Amino acid sequence: MFSFSYLAQQFINGLNLGSVYALVAIGLTIVYGILRLINFAHGDLLMWGAYLSLALLANSFLPLGLAVLIPMVVIGAVGVLVERVAYRPLRGGPEVAMLITSLAVSAVIQNSTIMTMTAQPKPFRLPAGINQLHRVGSVSFSTLDVLSVSLAVALMLGLSLFVRRSRLGIAMRASSENLRAAHLMGININQVIATAFAIGSALAAVAGFLWAAKYGTVEPFMGFLPGLKAFVAAVIGGIGVIPGAVLGGYLLGFAEIFFVGFLPPAYAGYRDAFVFALLLIILLIRPNGILGVSTEERA
Repeated sequence: MFSFSYLAQQFINGLNLGSVYALVAIGLTIVYGILRLINFAHGDLLMWGAYLSLALLANSFLPLGLAVLIPMVVIGAVGVLVERVAYRPLRGGPEVAMLITSLAVSAVIQNSTIMTMTAQPKPFRLPAGINQLHRVGSVSFSTLDVLSVSLAVALMLGLSLFVRRSRLGIAMRASSENLRAAHLMGININQVIATAFAIGSALAAVAGFLWAAKYGTVEPFMGFLPGLKAFVAAVIGGIGVIPGAVLGGYLLGFAEIFFVGFLPPAYAGYRDAFVFALLLIILLIRPNGILGVSTEERA
């Protein structure tokens, strides 16, 4: 039997991991909802966000908040630039063309990082006190754990308010329902798509900081695994639906942590296989994801 303290500890771990997956999955699902594009370069923007945070943290006089905020702004602008240069010229063409282009963009980002930063992992050191442990009864958590979950939840609530209350957010929702009809209604499609890329890339930058802080290193290929798992989370929740991305992210985070925590240690190496097995099971039951809707229902 597992004790209450062990269950609570695994819950905290799942909450942290799910927060990162949810942030990345939101960026993927926003872009997919409008363009029907699976952006495989999204995880590499997470990696660039982590490297930029690392460079900013090297300056001990810089507040930690700016090491998160500045990468959000910079990587958000990079996401807009990538959309303008790589994806916009292909808009209206076959969807597979943009899909292949996203793979090319991913390769360019990874290899340019290797050429400038080398392929060797670099330690990601946080300011003193961020990793300080706190105890509530027999359950322990760090200041970083509280920061990670609080930051992720605050960003997701802010995005929810933006999408539901602002004119641009409403335009994004309309575009995700029917891009052509939104254009005919006078919505500036270019502005909407650029905003989607900016928001998604900014959230990826935050996820990069949290991922690097959790594992303590950064390297050029670090964005592949969280990007792939976030895509799985978005599909599980219902890709193209923001609440589905959040639900899928936390569901996947908890499932992965509980898989490792409750099964014998010999099975810990199969956590990635478990992730994709969970995807297959859910899609067999709900082909459009938990909160997803079919194309016919959206039309």
